[in-house]
Amino acid sequence: MWIPQMNSNNLSKNNFVLEEESIINWSQVQLSFQKNFGLEIYNSWLSKLSLINEYHDYLVLEVPTKFFRDWIVSRYLDKILEEIKKNKQSINRIEFKVAEDLRNTEHLHQPFKANVRDIESSSINYNRLNPKLNFDNFIEGESNKIALNSAKRICENLNQYNPLYIYGGVGLGKTHLLNAIGLELKDRSNVMFISAERFMYHFIKSIKKNDMLNFKDLIRKSAVFIIDDIQFLRGKEGLQEEFFHTFNSLIEKNSQIIVSADRSPNQLEKVQERIKSRLSGGLVVDISPPDLELKKKILINRIANYQNEFKESVTISDDILNYLANEVTTNIRELIGVLNRILTFSRVHKKDLSINECKQIIKDVYNQTKVLTIDKIQTVVAKYYDLTLNDMLSQRRSRPLARPRQIAMYLSKQLTTRSLPEIGRRFANRDHTTVIHAVKTINKFYEQNDEIKNDVNKIKTLLLEH
Repeated sequence: MWIPQMNSNNLSKNNFVLEEESIINWSQVQLSFQKNFGLEIYNSWLSKLSLINEYHDYLVLEVPTKFFRDWIVSRYLDKILEEIKKNKQSINRIEFKVAEDLRNTEHLHQPFKANVRDIESSSINYNRLNPKLNFDNFIEGESNKIALNSAKRICENLNQYNPLYIYGGVGLGKTHLLNAIGLELKDRSNVMFISAERFMYHFIKSIKKNDMLNFKDLIRKSAVFIIDDIQFLRGKEGLQEEFFHTFNSLIEKNSQIIVSADRSPNQLEKVQERIKSRLSGGLVVDISPPDLELKKKILINRIANYQNEFKESVTISDDILNYLANEVTTNIRELIGVLNRILTFSRVHKKDLSINECKQIIKDVYNQTKVLTIDKIQTVVAKYYDLTLNDMLSQRRSRPLARPRQIAMYLSKQLTTRSLPEIGRRFANRDHTTVIHAVKTINKFYEQNDEIKNDVNKIKTLLLEH
């Protein structure tokens, strides 16, 4: 473990601790796949997964074909991620690369190196621009129209809004818009596109290597600086100090700044007031959850792309489209995930599906997306213990409030795929260590206390029934 020693006043507040992380043991992961999926599934599907690369919080895996990828994603992805997290808790997502695409399109990556600094050739690792996330395939609706138009105007006239701040929930298209801006501007401007997490990671790394000057130089040379998920700067004083000075430096040299977050600037927790003020100084726009019309447009577009990709006709009735658009109410990402499962099943069995067959296929997905959300868990637990939601989420630590709160955190970890930091944020911005303590406490009580065990089981039943 390394703890940075800093003489600068600006950096002395930094409270980071950097641990040298080991690369995930992929052989060990494959053994756990064999054990928990069974040899038949492992030999048919999971043995063909290979590790390409590991980044700070996600893995890139290679799969043989696009069909193979879609089948894995629709049937096994959640459990695959669960097994991987058992081997390395910091991994939060998986990206798949198709072997054939990697071979055939390797040369296509070259144009993106002209004005967007390459991760291999610099000390800073950023998220590469994805050529598929462009303005042409961003589906417009009432919920995202203002954000889309603002993003396009930035590309036509830099510094019209500076910064442009786009906020909204998970899976609503923020990263897509930021990526589209980068693609549009990369040929005529020096673009840097990075997530806040990667910014943080390499800020710490540069301190360790005594390379802060190079870090600052790389960032501040940008003509267009795009940073995704700014909320992850919360509570990091040394990092916020650097971001504040970077922001000012970029504005002074007339660079364009584009930012995304999961909430508006004034709602960012544990972020310096002067940073909130800077972020609010340009144009702030939000992306709301999609309405029924937009969800249907997205489904129709995805079906067309799927048919073009596989060169096969797939028929999904209007009744099924309406059913999906009405029932999947969380976000666009999960809506597409549900549709992918139906499309894959239809393709494998070479048949058009009825609405009843679709309901059966996505039953487990539907239950999770519609019912098992953190908000739902909090509401059901509070009602079970005859508490108001505000009381349960308050900072008070009396047992009549603390125990239900811990049970709600425990169930959120057990019944959703949300990360510990995200669960903590949803419980009045508590730290992830509080969630860990709650999970351990309820696990212990569940084994030793019949009353707690009975309560937890009853609440689970209520969650799954409604």
